[in-house]
Amino acid sequence: MADQADVEAALTALVANALYPAGSAMPSVTGTVYRVYRGYPAGPVLDADMAAGAVHVSVVPAGGEVRNVTRYPRVWREVAQGVEVFSVVVGDGGATFAGHCAVGQLAGVMVNDAAFPYAVQATDSPATVASNLAAQIRAAGWIVDYAGATLVVPAADRFAARVVAGASALQEIRRQVQDFRLSLWCPDPLTRDAAAAIIDLALAEVGFIPLADGSYGRVRFCGVSVSDGGADAGLYRRDLVYAVEYPTALAQMTPAMLFGTVAARVNGVALSYFQS
Repeated sequence: MADQADVEAALTALVANALYPAGSAMPSVTGTVYRVYRGYPAGPVLDADMAAGAVHVSVVPAGGEVRNVTRYPRVWREVAQGVEVFSVVVGDGGATFAGHCAVGQLAGVMVNDAAFPYAVQATDSPATVASNLAAQIRAAGWIVDYAGATLVVPAADRFAARVVAGASALQEIRRQVQDFRLSLWCPDPLTRDAAAAIIDLALAEVGFIPLADGSYGRVRFCGVSVSDGGADAGLYRRDLVYAVEYPTALAQMTPAMLFGTVAARVNGVALSYFQS
């Protein structure tokens, strides 16, 4: 089922795709370096990046309670499948994505025993899928070599990557609306204004964002606030607030397995390994 973390992840991916439509290995649409992530920035890192001219975009829940807007009957609904024309080739400890991205697809990388899944967004390309997966793997502490639509984890003992599109059905049991704050931390007003225009347009254009369980969240603009630290502080901030209405749902799947774990015994010794 989708929860707050899934909504934050979907918003983060949407913003990153808007700023880096060719993936983060290529320059951003404005030429500025952007760091897009969930949670609040770390002070020393933010200070150093402001001095270097980089921009941080943080995605966090906004203040205020989550509103219960449950109103639909509990019925099973089939989730539309993506057309599986998106593929990945694995070799030499890396993965290269290619083809056409569609909502309903799930891309994933397995590094040793850790799985990193990514729900493909409508605005994705092979390069942005690789970029978002690379960001997840780096957040787990791995060094990732990333370029274009290819990512490599040099230190991995075991590595696999897959793209699947399983059939599923959802039964909505609750629906809620929650506000999320996208904060732009910028070194000057012009950089802030350029980034805000790109992000706001990207969110206004989609209307709905796909979530990892196959459901959708409806995005609605709620407000904006500006906070200038001034030239002495070297920090110019703008907060964009969006309400996302999303369901909590039970899921039934005819699964397309992304990764599986196999247990076996060899000479009386219990072993486990993953397979793709």
